[in-house]
Amino acid sequence: MTALVVIAKAPVAGRSKTRLTPPCTPAQAAGLAAAALADTLAAVAATPAQRHVVVLDGAPGPWLPDGFEVLTQRGDGLAQRLAAAFADVGGPALLVGMDTPQLTPRLLSDALRQLERAPGAVLGPAPDGGYWAIGLHAADDAVFDGVPMSDPGTCAAQRERLRALELTTRELPALRDVDDIDDACAVAALAPQTRFARALAALALDEMRAA
Repeated sequence: MTALVVIAKAPVAGRSKTRLTPPCTPAQAAGLAAAALADTLAAVAATPAQRHVVVLDGAPGPWLPDGFEVLTQRGDGLAQRLAAAFADVGGPALLVGMDTPQLTPRLLSDALRQLERAPGAVLGPAPDGGYWAIGLHAADDAVFDGVPMSDPGTCAAQRERLRALELTTRELPALRDVDDIDDACAVAALAPQTRFARALAALALDEMRAA
């Protein structure tokens, strides 16, 4: 009964991946966001799950594959939006962001299995101190209380919060997410077959970084 959930922002110039500008233009950053989102949704769609859900900030576009439920993000700040996403989906859920285009169905299937076996939660750390995935058996707003988001200590604080709530947590493999241009280059090198890597290559990166 576990739902596989993507929390995402519609790829719109000026609102998506703003930390890629510069060297990217707002339109180029939005294009990279669209590619990362397409890669993420393709991996999720190819992963067997009871439900496939997008919790979206913005309007759905042609980038959304068939078979996804769409829920609207609500709340002020990421912590509230995460809590609301779990509440709105209901039941056990594994939630991932749109910033790890190197995701594969194999990684996601393993994460779902880990959540099914975990007595409390699963958490996928990122090297920048955040996390790329969190899974819970049941929605609980308290999970995100006091956890600073977009901070080098986010994952550590989230882990400690789960521990304080006595939710034994299984760790997923670490994945680098795309925040800035260095992240983009590193992730593209790890997954050259992705739409994201092809979109990045098309931007003549060496010229951008030298400018």
